Amino acid sequence: MKKISLLLILLSAALLVTGCGKEEKKETKNIEGNLNDIIEKVYKDLPEDHTPSGLSNIELNDENIADYIGTKDIEYKEAIARESMIGAIAHSVILIRTEKDADIASMKETILENVNPRKWVCVGVEKEDVIIKNKGDLLIVIIIEDEVGRKSISEGFDKLS
Repeated sequence: MKKISLLLILLSAALLVTGCGKEEKKETKNIEGNLNDIIEKVYKDLPEDHTPSGLSNIELNDENIADYIGTKDIEYKEAIARESMIGAIAHSVILIRTEKDADIASMKETILENVNPRKWVCVGVEKEDVIIKNKGDLLIVIIIEDEVGRKSISEGFDKLS
């Protein structure tokens, strides 16, 4: 009788632990809005003395996206890049809105493997200083030589809601 009672207690405990072990799927909120407006928010707190001259937004498409992220083998809806149009300044920020069911982790790996952080003449960024992260379906690639600028842009992206 004691063996049966012990068996029932162990079985109940196993079921209880299994039931409590369910992992809830986190819903990641997508950042809504126009990419040009979103990039303005990302740059909002960038100190003026760390803002390169001649920054311009460039719409990216299948014909030019590889020039910015090293590949066009990703699933995306839209993308823009912000770069300095004056001189050789290692400053490139790319926003990519992914397709609904895109494998974002795989996209980040693909971009990191293929991006050229030394694409400028005489200047560049070390590979380990390239930042790639996402919020929901929005992915950002930060390739900035200036550490203060790189950190500020990254924090600006983190503040998006």
